Amino acid sequence: MHVRETGIAGLLVFEPSPHRDERGWFSRTFDADVARGAGVDPHAFLQDSQSRTVRAGLRGLHGRVGRGEAKLVRCARGAIFDVVVDARADSPTLGRVESFRLDDENMTSIYIPRGCLHGFQALTEADTCYRIDAPHDPAEDVTVRYDDPDLAIDWPLPVSVMSEKDKAGRSWTDLTRMLDAAVGR
Repeated sequence: MHVRETGIAGLLVFEPSPHRDERGWFSRTFDADVARGAGVDPHAFLQDSQSRTVRAGLRGLHGRVGRGEAKLVRCARGAIFDVVVDARADSPTLGRVESFRLDDENMTSIYIPRGCLHGFQALTEADTCYRIDAPHDPAEDVTVRYDDPDLAIDWPLPVSVMSEKDKAGRSWTDLTRMLDAAVGR
């Protein structure tokens, strides 16, 4: 398994080396030693979750304020267009957007540090797996609109369905004002 850094500090890409033969394939999807070597505490993960999303369905952009949460995300079935936005008030890459194709062929996982927003659009019907390092606290939930013009995310498909909560997400400007107030700027 290879680990690659991205343009957002702490956002890591874990690229496995699947073994393929006439039977199909076998791949390690998580390795505690590799995670530890990349600076990720493998024992910090408290919860595994999975979602199934219809083609062109969109989830996000979700984040947590306060203590927040870090997560390791992969697509176990199908394909997704995955997006991470740095929403850490003290980060030099605040507002930077990174996107990835995660699918059941490349088997890549991304580690999303605390303080980042996350969302994805299913390119096919897709199952997405999340390994999360903190219990969910609904009081910390924050949602930013997927189509916010300041973020200018180029989603690959017209959105077929999304939750009411996601439709009602705040603007990136509103979130950054809230973050600035929290750190006393």
